[in-house]
Amino acid sequence: MYELKTKENDGSVIEFIEAVENPRKREDAYQLLDIFTNTTGYPAKMWGTSIIGFGAYHYKYASGHEGDAPLVGYSPRKAKISLYLAPGDQNRGELLEKLGKHTSGKGCIYINKLADIDTKVLEKLIQHSVKLLQDTYS
Repeated sequence: MYELKTKENDGSVIEFIEAVENPRKREDAYQLLDIFTNTTGYPAKMWGTSIIGFGAYHYKYASGHEGDAPLVGYSPRKAKISLYLAPGDQNRGELLEKLGKHTSGKGCIYINKLADIDTKVLEKLIQHSVKLLQDTYS
């Protein structure tokens, strides 16, 4: 049976951020830590080896696949910073139009640096994602 690799663990969020080589990206990671913590009210936890997650939910798909995931999170990766937020709906699309310079996939938003985006819009995206996932998987 498939075992999910990205699980909540006791890894140190601060040690992970301190290991980010790029100084600007490390500073952005600390600012994101404050934004996500203050916006969600959840403490930061490591998920796998490279995702900082906030809160958690349990999902189960019609296929029978199930698991746990953070409500929201981010990862300061080498190429870009990945923001893990709930997949799109109309509200997310409208917020993304106001976010600033980014690219996006189904559940991820990619930014080069925090200065490229409007952090107030990011806060709204975080709130929207938490509510959407809690309503869907409560």
